[in-house]
Amino acid sequence: MKSLIKNAKIVNEGQIFESDLLIENDLISKIAKNIPESEADKVIDATGKYLLPGVIDDQVHFREPGLTNKGDIASESKSAIAGGVTSFIDQPNTVPNAVTQELLEEKYKLGAEKSYANYSFSMGGTNDNLEEVLKTNPKNVSAIKLFLGSSTGNMLVDNPETLEKIFSSTKMLICVHCEDEDTIKANTEKYKSEYGDDIPVKFHHLIRSEGACYKSSSKAIELAQKTGARLHIFHLSTAKETALFRNDIPLKDKKITAEVCVHHLTFTNDDYETKGSLIKWNPAVKTQADKDGLWEALLDDRIDVIATDHAPHTWEEKQNLYTSCPSGAPLVQHSLPVMLENYHNGKISLEKLVEKMCHNPAILFEVDKRGFVKEGYKADLVLIDMDNPWTIAKDNILYKCGWSPLEGTNLKSKITQTFVNGHLAYDNGIFSEEKHGERLEFDR
Repeated sequence: MKSLIKNAKIVNEGQIFESDLLIENDLISKIAKNIPESEADKVIDATGKYLLPGVIDDQVHFREPGLTNKGDIASESKSAIAGGVTSFIDQPNTVPNAVTQELLEEKYKLGAEKSYANYSFSMGGTNDNLEEVLKTNPKNVSAIKLFLGSSTGNMLVDNPETLEKIFSSTKMLICVHCEDEDTIKANTEKYKSEYGDDIPVKFHHLIRSEGACYKSSSKAIELAQKTGARLHIFHLSTAKETALFRNDIPLKDKKITAEVCVHHLTFTNDDYETKGSLIKWNPAVKTQADKDGLWEALLDDRIDVIATDHAPHTWEEKQNLYTSCPSGAPLVQHSLPVMLENYHNGKISLEKLVEKMCHNPAILFEVDKRGFVKEGYKADLVLIDMDNPWTIAKDNILYKCGWSPLEGTNLKSKITQTFVNGHLAYDNGIFSEEKHGERLEFDR
């Protein structure tokens, strides 16, 4: 099967240029002007549209197995491709937790059967599974994931000896959620003594505070420097933490890297008043000064990638009192369109956006032949109409949970087509479910 995209504005490696692009089976076979239509079985006229590499989201929670009332691999991967995300890395805090090689491979089987996007599943570390962690294959598993703040099941790694053993024993990329559990517990008790279980959500950023984040992330970095571990810190939420990271060396040479999520670039604690628990995340959305600091670090390359931490919960769960209301929200369908609003508003260039959402995740995780628009690379591609306004609403939200904290948001750009491995998986609101995504491979 050969598909030809004509007259697209291709955004790749710091350049925007108009060209045709020929897809042959699952690969980009030719990028050139005036490729004859006779070379293809299918032709798409992309005049006026922008062609981007598919987004690689390095942190999602698609909830399968065990939590499929919230979301599942099929529903959330369809949401992803509708949002231009062609590859995702799912986290191990499903039920059961993916903390043995057997349980991890069961998730990969589910991915092969159900995912419409390309997929990888991280191996989870605990206080007592080092032997299993060390069996992880770096060629076909994205990373080791450690929760240094509480999570589902038995995944809090709070034993200093265990942490140092993991950091010093594996050459794999270690991804961490950094919040200091003791600080959070003390802060929670303080507010519970005044409000009981009905703590106003506006205090969430003071409970899961700047201090809790900085204490944990600075310790993780100190340990990585001591052991030589390859460390990636997920979802930075404070300006203070950004000072811990470097921008004076190329990404490929960095041993310590950082991610920021769309919600921490979008909301502040002032939004708790109108959004309430719908924007209750861990780490918490914090102040305007924090948001400004995260943007600054993103643009000057101390922060390397943008992700979602896509984490759906049911509407009913999110109406619970503070202490029983789960943290997290769905974002994977809307991350690219929301970030494109920041392009329209002059906050970030298209080239930089593609760097942070497509190129850098591929470089950072050493994803094989994805994340760029290059001949010989997998044809994971997204076509965007930059002038096609729409509004996020109940009837176009695709998440299984059926809601979004962004409902009512007006957007200027619309994703019109998404190719996954050369297959036109999404075309102007219509899904083709003939093919599933592929397991990501890593060039390590």
